[in-house]
Amino acid sequence: MSSIIHLLPDSVVNQIAAGEVIQRPASVVKELVENAVDAGATDITVAVVDGGRTLIHVIDNGCGMSENDARMAFERHATSKITDSADLYALSSMGFRGEALASIAAVAQVELLTRKKDEELGVKLCISASQVTDQTLVQTAVGSQFLVKNLFFNVPARRRFLKSDSTEMRCIITEFLRVALAHPNVAMTLVENGNVVYKYPSGNLKQRVIAHAGFEREQELLPIETETSVVRIKGYIGSPKLARKSCKDQFFFVNDRFMKHPYFHRAVMAVYENLIKAETLPPYYIYMEVDPARIDVNVHPQKTEIKFEDESVIWQTLNAVVRECFGKFHVAPSIDFDMADSISIPTMPQNGFGHVAQPEIVVDETYNPFLEELRSEQQGDRPAAHASAPKSFSYESKLNSSNWETLYNDFSNARNDVPMPESAAGIAPLPPSEPEHPQIFESGMNGTGSATFGAHFFQFKGRYIITSVKSGLMLIDQHRAHERIQYESILSAIKVGPLASQQLIFPENVAISPDDACIIDEISAELAQIGFDLKIDDRRSTLIVTAIPSTTLASDVQSFVDTVLSDYKNGTLNLHAGVIEYVARTLAAKSAIAYGKELSQMEMSDLFDRLFACEMPGFSPSGKPVTSIISMSEIEANF
Repeated sequence: MSSIIHLLPDSVVNQIAAGEVIQRPASVVKELVENAVDAGATDITVAVVDGGRTLIHVIDNGCGMSENDARMAFERHATSKITDSADLYALSSMGFRGEALASIAAVAQVELLTRKKDEELGVKLCISASQVTDQTLVQTAVGSQFLVKNLFFNVPARRRFLKSDSTEMRCIITEFLRVALAHPNVAMTLVENGNVVYKYPSGNLKQRVIAHAGFEREQELLPIETETSVVRIKGYIGSPKLARKSCKDQFFFVNDRFMKHPYFHRAVMAVYENLIKAETLPPYYIYMEVDPARIDVNVHPQKTEIKFEDESVIWQTLNAVVRECFGKFHVAPSIDFDMADSISIPTMPQNGFGHVAQPEIVVDETYNPFLEELRSEQQGDRPAAHASAPKSFSYESKLNSSNWETLYNDFSNARNDVPMPESAAGIAPLPPSEPEHPQIFESGMNGTGSATFGAHFFQFKGRYIITSVKSGLMLIDQHRAHERIQYESILSAIKVGPLASQQLIFPENVAISPDDACIIDEISAELAQIGFDLKIDDRRSTLIVTAIPSTTLASDVQSFVDTVLSDYKNGTLNLHAGVIEYVARTLAAKSAIAYGKELSQMEMSDLFDRLFACEMPGFSPSGKPVTSIISMSEIEANF
């Protein structure tokens, strides 16, 4: 009877392992750069072509390998960092599993050039799909050079699932930065298609952090440091002024290894509570040193999740050191509870000022403010507004109260002279004899989306517009209503052609990172249709905006860019679908009437008419309700 169980060939095993370890070009960069760090390199250069799918070239000046070691490095489970199982719980190196090079060689064409310092010649090793195609002695520099070409060339399905070059490049940048920030003593350079993206010289932690965050943020990055028997913590946290919607500048490192840890993130954010907006995040660069035996780094294929034995203790320590930093640099307002109820009463010094007399008040008991006005009316003249009252009157004139009714004649005459407001044209005023009460006129739709004649509006709390309709009272959220109007207006205008732009006298410069620049590159055409004219500087660190849509304020540009970048990173924005609608929705939200703005009758009437001329007046572009009706039955039930 034939056997149905058999062993897989090594090439297939390596491809399966590659599916876990090598998910995209960024995975190759991560593994090769970490190996270079472990090799003692002080200078690492990463060059990529076409987002890494065509070529990934990593050069380091580390210890290098001998000919035999170079060949063994591509075998599965081959490593120089582990000798027995006990070493798994005391790891201090980066890469250690011995699968990375074997996995890379299984799905790409790999060329390795390496030489040790004490050897005259190095070795060149060529491997394609796990098969060695060439091995020769060559002249090369000390260290190692890995050239990974045509990634996934033998796994077409995996290659088809790769994203665009800019998307893959952003992932490479992310992995590169994690290693660069963890090892400030190593000079690191990243090159994309021949252009330098990052070039970090070797230095200390502060220099590396500032180089990444931007020199303009140096004063807002606050140092933290503490040490206990369990953990040593150091690094930098951003002041609340640096909080942004983007979630790209939050870094945790433990024993020089990047990690993701939501629990420790909450320890930091608890201190920022009530100091920043709910949807924003501050930047932080926090480095921990923990006994390797008290953590487990091998719980995730990418080694970004780490288990701690003393999580609660570290949480309390981290939270305390951030609070201490805020107090030291006066970030949060301090309260002296002993003096909270005291009142500061100024005192006059005893010497130097002499006797201070109490001020005297002189009252003219004969003053009558109406006497001059009465005399002028009797003579047929109206007193000037700035006329001064006489200095003295007789007691008899004070008692003279005849013809007092004439004081109110002007009020009756004036009310008939006041012109009617435009919104109430054609409506006769109430007779003077009747008491005046505010009216709420019936409003409805005339079939064309306009309000019926005589509609009247009231603004409540600077947020809602109230008007009467046949079924009761309608409440309109003024910001969402204008947002819906702006959104549909932008989309309608784009169908005709690009939106009109307004040129800025002084270009607006927005600081961005190279990975942010990749996002802007992908949506630049859509932004141009909306009305933006922008370019990215040669260092790919600044977005220069020279023109903006006519509905946008220059002060909103920074907020708009932050929103676009953060929404992409949070998964809200898909660069391959609905970009125009997303940009129009974001722009409409930024340019809509703000809450708290007082509106005139004409403005409220115009907003009402334009809202109900929209295709979907009941909901904002983000799907939130715009109107609400309080029915007559609900009103009557309250009485």
